[in-house]
Amino acid sequence: MTTTVAAPEAGTPTLGEQLIASSVIGRDRAAAQALAEEETVLAMDSVRHLLVIEGADGPVCRWEGLMGRLYGLGLDEQQRAFLGLVMGMVGIGLHTLAAVEELDERRLLILMRAMPVLACNERIAVGTRM
Repeated sequence: MTTTVAAPEAGTPTLGEQLIASSVIGRDRAAAQALAEEETVLAMDSVRHLLVIEGADGPVCRWEGLMGRLYGLGLDEQQRAFLGLVMGMVGIGLHTLAAVEELDERRLLILMRAMPVLACNERIAVGTRM
């Protein structure tokens, strides 16, 4: 079941923005940023229920909450492949990079932009090939 998250009031950070802000630099930040940018996976109640917990300063990602539950979240194939690869960024799960074959162009680009963040090297620009 897919649900939409109510739009925040003007000036109020979205859940995705809060998760990015609460993440440490590197793997957690890259994964949170990719998930927030993709939007559809984070909009699902099943994912938020297992992933997001209330931390001292607001919501944070508890990635291990998704461990072993990827196939019971009600995700379509592309969403599942995307989330599996994102979980791999933080060292959880068994998805190989071959899962990129399942992704549409938008999700693939999101993961490509996350790679320099994952490597703590944000000098590399990822864009469209000429």
